[in-house]
Amino acid sequence: MPSARPIWKGQIRLSLVSIPVELFSATKTNEKISFRQIHEPTGKPIHYQKVVAGIGPVDTDEILKGFEYEKGRYVLMSEEDIEAVKLETKKTIDLTQFVGACEIEPIYFDKPYFVVPQDELAEDAYRVVRDALRETEMVGLGQLSMRGKEYLAALKPCGKGLLLETLHYADEIRKADTFFSEISGKKAEEDLLAVAKELIKRKAAPFEATAFKNHYTQALRQLIDERVKGKAPKVETEEGERPSGDNVIDLMSALKRSLEGSGATGAGGRDLKARGRSKAGARAGGGAARKPAAKSKSGAKSARKARRSA
Repeated sequence: MPSARPIWKGQIRLSLVSIPVELFSATKTNEKISFRQIHEPTGKPIHYQKVVAGIGPVDTDEILKGFEYEKGRYVLMSEEDIEAVKLETKKTIDLTQFVGACEIEPIYFDKPYFVVPQDELAEDAYRVVRDALRETEMVGLGQLSMRGKEYLAALKPCGKGLLLETLHYADEIRKADTFFSEISGKKAEEDLLAVAKELIKRKAAPFEATAFKNHYTQALRQLIDERVKGKAPKVETEEGERPSGDNVIDLMSALKRSLEGSGATGAGGRDLKARGRSKAGARAGGGAARKPAAKSKSGAKSARKARRSA
């Protein structure tokens, strides 16, 4: 069994079958760097007091929870009042529906938890549910109460075990139409689309999370280590120049260069380049296809200087 403490204990119920389980957080936060606010003259940490305007600091036992039902007016609730609200899902996740594994849109997923059987007796039924979900490619839906809230949850196979993911309710998700309303419904041009699809195919690979590193955290950790050792902070700049507004290239040229940089060649690649040159020529007024000229760094600087003086 894991050394961490479970954050929830209860049972998963499928019809008349109940499986005692424990939930453990599947993610960890100890790798993230956190800071405290420090009083610079003394080097001591800043503390916060609970205060009331016109009264000052107050004791914790004088504090209740309040819901603002009108501006400046609150209905007060004690911890006992809230705890008295009993929910059927308090210690049971009742699997009431099953959906296809790909039917839930990613935007609904919130936080993952490992689901572990409480004992060997529970393991038999646990394996049955796990294997049934895997072979049918389905996800079980249910609800549970945890830390004072009721969550919608999805249960799915995960390696040798089960993973429970809490889901956002529908009214917690913003409507995408509000944000995408001004985007044209026009389809992408076929020749541009062909080059982009080819580039995606060449860069396609199985997902491996370990291949991606948090460069910001690494750099921040390095800075902290240097400060601890009494070193001056190390500042590095990237070689070369960032693209400016003067160094604009058209979309087809950018896609073709990306395609060439992918390191793959072949008849398909040549055909796509030919289509790109034809399209670029048509945009130039039917003349010969434009070929992007290579510019040296000094040449690019001189050109920009000439344009500014003009």
